Amino acid sequence: MNLFAVFEVKRDAYREWNRRTSLRKTKLYSIIVAVTLMSVVMASYILTGGKKGILLNPSSFQYGTLTENADTVASHEEESSYVSNLSAVQNYANIKLVIKTIASKIEFATRRLPDFKELVKSEPHMFSVIPREFLENIKNPCWFEEYKANSTADPYGTNLYALYSKRFRTLFDYLRNAFRDHLYQKENKLCRFRCLPYFYIIGQPKCGTTDLYDRLRLHPEVRFATSKEPHWWTRKRFGIIRLSEGFHDRYPVEDYLDLFDLAAFQIQDQAHGNATTQYKHNIAIGEASASTMWDNNAWIYFYDNSTNGEPPFLIQDFIHAVQPDAKFIVMLRDPVERLYSDYLYFGIANKSADDFHEKVTESLQLFESCLLEFSMRSCVYNTTLNNAMPVRLQVGLYIVYILDWLSVFNRNQILVLRLEDHATNRKYTMHKVFNFLSLGSLTEQKEAEITKSPASNTRRPADKNLGPMLPVTREILQDFYKPFNVKLADVLQNDSFLWEKRGPEEGLCLLQTARGRPPWLCWEPRVKGLEAQPSRDPWPPSGGAPVPEYPGNPALPPHQEVLGGRRQGDTRMRSRHFRHTGAWLRRNAGKQLEPIRVPI
Repeated sequence: MNLFAVFEVKRDAYREWNRRTSLRKTKLYSIIVAVTLMSVVMASYILTGGKKGILLNPSSFQYGTLTENADTVASHEEESSYVSNLSAVQNYANIKLVIKTIASKIEFATRRLPDFKELVKSEPHMFSVIPREFLENIKNPCWFEEYKANSTADPYGTNLYALYSKRFRTLFDYLRNAFRDHLYQKENKLCRFRCLPYFYIIGQPKCGTTDLYDRLRLHPEVRFATSKEPHWWTRKRFGIIRLSEGFHDRYPVEDYLDLFDLAAFQIQDQAHGNATTQYKHNIAIGEASASTMWDNNAWIYFYDNSTNGEPPFLIQDFIHAVQPDAKFIVMLRDPVERLYSDYLYFGIANKSADDFHEKVTESLQLFESCLLEFSMRSCVYNTTLNNAMPVRLQVGLYIVYILDWLSVFNRNQILVLRLEDHATNRKYTMHKVFNFLSLGSLTEQKEAEITKSPASNTRRPADKNLGPMLPVTREILQDFYKPFNVKLADVLQNDSFLWEKRGPEEGLCLLQTARGRPPWLCWEPRVKGLEAQPSRDPWPPSGGAPVPEYPGNPALPPHQEVLGGRRQGDTRMRSRHFRHTGAWLRRNAGKQLEPIRVPI
């Protein structure tokens, strides 16, 4: 017998024995670990006295005092489902100090206004194209411009808007066919008719400007630019399409004016008596770039930095220089909600409430760092800071922009609205806009078409599924924006811009209970403690809001965007039944109807 064969057999038997022993030890250790974990869980359950967590889970934090008592344990347990980020606890004290530092640095200093000659020197071509005086008896700022090109040349062949958009190319094809018929012989010169907008919707983004634009363009006297948002004043005239892509060719002012040619043709036909029936109106041209109010990020690349970090020129300086009588509409919303909506809309991937919280805290720290060295206005308009902040915190500092616009334009040239009021009573807000723009009256059918159409640009279903922001994030942002909102409410003489209370002053509809079919009572926002009185006229007078007839409030039409989806318990469907029938459901009698809010 081979000795090596015996050794091999014995070694194989030894290996088999070791394998079985190791397996038994592994099972034993697993049982011990399982028993230990079960003991910890049971001990945690007994010590906490609840079923919502164990001692191994980190406790959530609130933006408030760090100490807890028995009265706050329940609220902390409720927030534990929202806050799971350990770094948030560690950063809490720092964020509180950051906001305190920011509040101590807030100042609203008067800006230096540039001289007209300085503006002309910085943009000589624009001022050579746009005249100082416009044609009389025309609502819009219009004029005749000498057409020096060959009569057979393509007037829109070099337009950069058409170069980057197929939609523009289609429209310019139509304008080419109508262009020759609208050339005008004046003083032995061939001229074309040019116009600038009569009014601008200037901001803010994610505050309902798209919805306002869609409703306003249904008015028969309103004409908008070819594009809703040309962004010429803020970006295109500097050659910016997207700042991350660098600079392209600068869009000349002629390309911008081309966008209003369709409306200019109609005004020209009206002025010369050639208008068809549908164009016999006092046309008002509008432009709705939501960046006009706040976006001055290009200044640092083109203007001399000679004002201690503050831009020497702002967008409104140039608009005022070329058309000092222009009108502006501003739509605002709670800046806290605006920032979260902005994050959801422009965010690309990995969006969540936790991610939003981290981006907010990082942005606050960056903003504080800037304020330690520069003024408030310098930081708000600081291009480097604005590009570095993960969320656009500065866009919600409404008062900084409002004050700068009021430094060159009169208060009666700027209409400031709130999205909250518009969402609850569109008829009232649209009436304010029509009065502000001096537009003509409407038929009942056209009025219903404008006020009852579904809301535009509402929150996407995927973003709705992410849920609201964390409660702690909301409190952080409320503390940050509060001093700015206080100043805004003081300047506008309207406490509803504090965004603090819910009730009649925020345009909510209150139910006046009565037998049978109780009416809806809708109030105008409270101004300086005075509530506007209701009116039953088709269009309410200034200072009053309409009380619609049965069966319900026309500001809340029965479409899915306003009513939202069904909820557990079917309470929303019961509320809808009441709103559109005017009757109580027996099983729902005596309950308060919840207000409907549209996320935009």
